Amino acid sequence: MADQAGSVGIVTPEKIHFAEPLTLECNRTLPSFDLMVETYGTLNQDKSNAILICHALSGSHHAAGYYSHDDKKAGWWDNMIGPNKAIDTNQFYVVCVNNIGSCFGSTGPTTINPDTLDQADGSEPQVYGPDFPLITIKDWVKTQALLSDRLGIDVWHAIVGGSMGGMQALQWSVDYPDRLKRCVIIASTPKLSAQNIAFNEVARQSILSDPDFKDGRYIQAGTYPRRGLILARMVGHITYLTDDAMKAKFGRDLKSGKFMYGYDVEFQVESYLRYQGERFSKNFDANTYLLMTKALDYFDPTRDYANYANTADDTAIDDSLATSINNEHTGSTGSDHTAEHSDDVDSQLELSALKSALAHTKCQYLVVSFTTDWRFAPERSQEIVDALMATGKPVSYINVDAPHGHDSFLFDIPRYMGAIKGFLTAPFMTTNMAGTGERS
Repeated sequence: MADQAGSVGIVTPEKIHFAEPLTLECNRTLPSFDLMVETYGTLNQDKSNAILICHALSGSHHAAGYYSHDDKKAGWWDNMIGPNKAIDTNQFYVVCVNNIGSCFGSTGPTTINPDTLDQADGSEPQVYGPDFPLITIKDWVKTQALLSDRLGIDVWHAIVGGSMGGMQALQWSVDYPDRLKRCVIIASTPKLSAQNIAFNEVARQSILSDPDFKDGRYIQAGTYPRRGLILARMVGHITYLTDDAMKAKFGRDLKSGKFMYGYDVEFQVESYLRYQGERFSKNFDANTYLLMTKALDYFDPTRDYANYANTADDTAIDDSLATSINNEHTGSTGSDHTAEHSDDVDSQLELSALKSALAHTKCQYLVVSFTTDWRFAPERSQEIVDALMATGKPVSYINVDAPHGHDSFLFDIPRYMGAIKGFLTAPFMTTNMAGTGERS
């Protein structure tokens, strides 16, 4: 039994059913859906102390506490959520929801497809499997807003998320600006880079090419793409760590102390990656992994605003950059001019689109990055900060020195935890003022 002192204690998840149809961004409709939810703390009388937690790719609704007195593993953010912790359950009512498309109880590929119920031929109901529609971050935020309505929470005190959860928090502030007072975006990005999309595609191909994938109908076939899912997790896990962290933890240490001259595990780092992949393959669904990585790829809160920003700013940006580049690079080759000009224009257009998306937001922001995170590098967080500051939004930014890479957002780092707690408990600024951004 784990030491459960200082935890929220024993928690019980709840499945909440939504009977109304849900139309998704892909123009497909779920006839109904379920959300698995956990709550911690007590909702006050005017329902003003509620905080929504958005989970990352492999996360779930189980963010804190334990399921039994014998449970050895706490919720995935137990060091963040609890009595007197950064998200203090003595003060706040905390809600964590498992997104649709997941495999932890909310409607997804592993749940029964209602279209297969009551078949005329008497066949058994089947899970959605590969028939579950592709989903987006906007879809998740939409379901979370419906959950807010069900709970009677008109305005969240804060919405908090790390990694993919940070994307949801950012999308919330764009889609429902009147429904949150604070937005905490941790180790995240305004959109995926080409490199990140590439990593996701390698992971997906490892699953899709597994002979046991069976076109996504492995459950019906009685198989499971174990090898593909292990490889996908191994690729992902490498990107969550840093070279220095792996060097400190494993170096080039050999498991048996000598070369075995074969293809079985020899180095400790190989053993670690295989263990992580094997453990993940036993607890996660392959179709869910495909869906969630696609949702990451699709994420772009500027999509509805890019055309407006481009038509408004293209000419001015193009002219000013052309003049600047010509002045600064006289004597450079034509190809250098073109490449630099193109990069600068693209960068400025992306900033312009992000500014347009964030222009109507009304909440205060805290953006957190980590120095060694190369999956979502600090520069990506700074893009969000720059756009917020340029539009006069209240934003604080902290870049935390941590050795754990992207996974740093899961660690109990005093400066990080202190920043979260301070932001959540500070007085709310009722007016937006240009230039109120703070960097730390």
